[in-house]
Amino acid sequence: MIVGSGAVGYHLSQKFSEEGHDVVLVDNDQKKLRRLERELNVLPVCGSGASNSTLEEAGIQHTDLFIAVTDSDEVNLVACIISKNYNVKTRIARVRNEDFYSYQTSLNEEILGIDLLISPDHAIVDEIMRLTALSGAFETAEFADGQVVLVGSTIDAGNINAGKSLSELQGLYGVIVAIIRGNQTIIPGGNDIIQPQDRIYCVSRKNDLEADNGLVQISNRAPRQVFIIGGGSIGYLVAKRMEQGKANVRLIEQDAERCKFLAENLEKTVVLNFDGFEAHDLLDEGIDQADLVISVTDSDTTNILSSLLAKHHGAQKCMTRISRPDFIPLLGKLGIDVALSPRLVAANMILRFVRGGGSIVSVASLLGSDAEVIELKVPDVEKFHKVPLHSLDFPKGAVLGAIVRTKKKKVTVPTGTSRLRPGDNLVIFTIKDARKQVETYFAGS
Repeated sequence: MIVGSGAVGYHLSQKFSEEGHDVVLVDNDQKKLRRLERELNVLPVCGSGASNSTLEEAGIQHTDLFIAVTDSDEVNLVACIISKNYNVKTRIARVRNEDFYSYQTSLNEEILGIDLLISPDHAIVDEIMRLTALSGAFETAEFADGQVVLVGSTIDAGNINAGKSLSELQGLYGVIVAIIRGNQTIIPGGNDIIQPQDRIYCVSRKNDLEADNGLVQISNRAPRQVFIIGGGSIGYLVAKRMEQGKANVRLIEQDAERCKFLAENLEKTVVLNFDGFEAHDLLDEGIDQADLVISVTDSDTTNILSSLLAKHHGAQKCMTRISRPDFIPLLGKLGIDVALSPRLVAANMILRFVRGGGSIVSVASLLGSDAEVIELKVPDVEKFHKVPLHSLDFPKGAVLGAIVRTKKKKVTVPTGTSRLRPGDNLVIFTIKDARKQVETYFAGS
């Protein structure tokens, strides 16, 4: 049962219904529910998620997973508290208020009966900080307790390997698990040719990230000159986190009163009171020398245009907050390096939390794509005993990116002669249509 049919609720409803789960979607907007009923395979129930009678009508007594993601913290928390009176196995609530989120203690969870409290703002800040640490990446996810990293990188027109097939590439320190070309996701083979503007996903050992393989060029060099456009909650939290490092941070905010708050609560950050569209002011402050520009105002238009302006004047990398997840694939064509949706990031965090368990260790959904990366455990069954990978009937639409020997805490890059062992963890890239086949294949029977 999902309470709230906004971007997070829509994304979760779509994912769970595609996997064959029975999904009930509760919202008080009858018109929106009618539209979503046509688009998604869900049962709509109109009413307040904070109403006991509405939840009973929706079937709360038969619910295994309850997720409250309306725009109201109070409704989400009350809905979860009500669900505590029923045999709901897992309860998740989205909260925005800092007081709720910062007081996330075991006592609080015990009182409220909530298994996961999630804040979209904190989720996007965490994502920004991960991407900030990896120059050249537009997306990243960690597996095997941080030993294995999935990195997304764009192939520039000047890349020396553009125009080569994968079989021609030498010295790669990981596995290219996917090529995103326009709206097409390609499971790569040796004959696939790398083209400029391709988005490449590579799985590698974390220690190999900085290896210069000429294709996926990633560096752990932290940015020195950083501009943050937008002094709201996200901009403030990012600046606060960056003050712990050595970056010179300039935070631009149009509202004078908000600037006073920022100046009083930030120690090293330079707070500037002007519009993110003011090219002359930006140039005077040195945006043409910026290593990173992060646009996180509440306006998609402001974020997009300020990022394009920064790139035009020479900024090395731009991260852009956008509330419309369906626009994410379009922004790369405009030259924006990283497009992030707080709601989509929050939804993916919920999915990772829910799906963990059993043979599935972790799952990461890729932004702007239907693809996922799964970390799962190899079961102790005969077909995986001492059999080389090239002899396995591996599901189509999936690529094995890494093998983790959990007992030895050793990560190996798979080849055709690699042999799996029961208890190994595998990091697998899979397109949407192949996910069920992958789970069935490694189900242990």
